[in-house]
Amino acid sequence: MADVKILILLISAIILTGCEDMIVKPAGSENNAEDFEAAWDRVNTIYPYLEFKKINWDSIYMVYKPRAEQSRGDEIYTVLIDMLGELKDMHVHIKTTGGNMIATYRAPRWVKDQYAYDPSVVRNYFDKELRVNGEGNFEYEVIPGNIGYIYIGSFNIENFKDPFYEALEYVRNTKALILDIRHNNGGGFYQVETVVHRFITSPLEKPDYYLLGERIKQSPLEPQGPFQYTNPVVVIINGVCVSSGDYFPEIMKQVATVTVVGDTTAGASAGSTVEVPAEYELPGGKKILVGTADFRRYDGLPWEWIGVAPDILVQQTKDDLADGRDKQLEWAINMLK
Repeated sequence: MADVKILILLISAIILTGCEDMIVKPAGSENNAEDFEAAWDRVNTIYPYLEFKKINWDSIYMVYKPRAEQSRGDEIYTVLIDMLGELKDMHVHIKTTGGNMIATYRAPRWVKDQYAYDPSVVRNYFDKELRVNGEGNFEYEVIPGNIGYIYIGSFNIENFKDPFYEALEYVRNTKALILDIRHNNGGGFYQVETVVHRFITSPLEKPDYYLLGERIKQSPLEPQGPFQYTNPVVVIINGVCVSSGDYFPEIMKQVATVTVVGDTTAGASAGSTVEVPAEYELPGGKKILVGTADFRRYDGLPWEWIGVAPDILVQQTKDDLADGRDKQLEWAINMLK
C-alpha cells in the first residue's frame, strides 16, 4: 500500500510540474522576447522614415522591451501592435500565425473620410444602372450630358487591365470623363500605370524612389493602348485613398487634361520591392509587414503622412450623404458640363 501511495505522489508531482510550466510559459511564450527583438531590429534596419518622422527607435526599444519580456502567449501581439503603431504607418501590419492581418495604424484623414463616400448616393446621379466588371472593381456609365464615369475601387487585383480597357472603351466617345478613386485601398504600381498609359500622349517621367538609402531612377511612362483619351478628365480623391491610391493622383496631376478634386489622400508611401519585400517572418512564426522603399512625389517629398492634395479642395461629410448629396461628384459634373 505504501508503494502505491509513493507511486501516486510521484505521478502527481510530474503532472503538477507540467502544469506549472504550462501556466508560467504558455505555448509560444518562449519566443516572445525573440519576436520582439526581431521585429525591432527589422524596423531599425530597413524602415525608411525613422529620421523623417523624428522617431527615436532606441527609446522605443527601452519602452517596449520589458513588456515583451513579461508577456505570455498571445500577449506579445498587443506589444507588437503598440510598438509598430509608433511608426504611424498604414502599410505596417502584423500577420498572425493563423494568417489574419492586423492593422497597427489609421491615418487621421482616413478616419475623417471613412464615412464620407457612399456608392448608393453616387447612383442618384445616373438615369440607368451602372455597369460593373473586374469582379466588382470597376463601375462605369455615362452621366446625362455625355460625361463618362469610371469608379476604380482598388489597384490590388490581378485581372485589372482587360476590365479597365473595357470600361474606357465604353466611355470613349464622351466629351469628358470622371475617374472616381475614393476609398481606393491601393495595390500595385503596375495597375496604376495601366490607367495612366491611356491618358498620356508623350513620355511622362516618374519620380525617383529610394531603397535602403540608394536613389533609384525609374523609366518614364509611355502611351499605350488602342487609343488615348484626350478630353478633359476629373479625378476624385479623398482621405481613404491609400498607397497606390496616393500615387495615382500624383501621377495624373502631371497630365495637362486632368484636374484632381476632392480631399487630400491618406498618405502612405512606404512601399516595398521584390528585392526587399515588406513581409518578414519572426522566430515564433508570426509575420510583420513593414515598408522598405521610400517613394516620392514630384516635389521630392514622400507622400507619407503628407498625402497628395487635390488641385481643387472639395470636402464632404457623412451629413452630406445623409441628405442624398455627393458634393465632390456634383462639383466634377458641373465643371465638365
